[in-house]
Amino acid sequence: MERDLIAFLPDERRARRVEPRSRNARRLAGVETGVASAHRIEITPRDGRVEVKIGSTLLADSSRALVLAETGLVDRYYLPREDVRMDLLEPTDSATTCPFKGQASYWSATVDGATQRDLAWSYERPIPEVEEIAGYLCFYNERVELRLDGEPAVAG
Repeated sequence: MERDLIAFLPDERRARRVEPRSRNARRLAGVETGVASAHRIEITPRDGRVEVKIGSTLLADSSRALVLAETGLVDRYYLPREDVRMDLLEPTDSATTCPFKGQASYWSATVDGATQRDLAWSYERPIPEVEEIAGYLCFYNERVELRLDGEPAVAG
């Protein structure tokens, strides 16, 4: 059985096949050893405002966010760097690799003297099928106060 990842991109509504980029996607003796088939990623522009806070400190405020919906995961909000308080973020040496997006780099935020390690991440050079998120930052919804159009986001 062949595996497909389908990416729905904002500039086109037809599906494209995304090949996983990891050793987890190989077959071993006819048994699939990768992540679930029918894995989907959809990237769409978000109409409205996205705010990210820690306490009373605003980390990001954007009306140009992208929503990344991925099979089995909560929606994530990717924000252009111009809309993020980069002066409060410090790159870390952490990195992870996603077979469906590429290699992520991480940032910590220091607010009121407290550091939140690896609070945000970015795909600087994502795989071509999700290139729209290149350079955008995403915060862990569960570690910040995320507001959508002024209302608290519902936990996924």
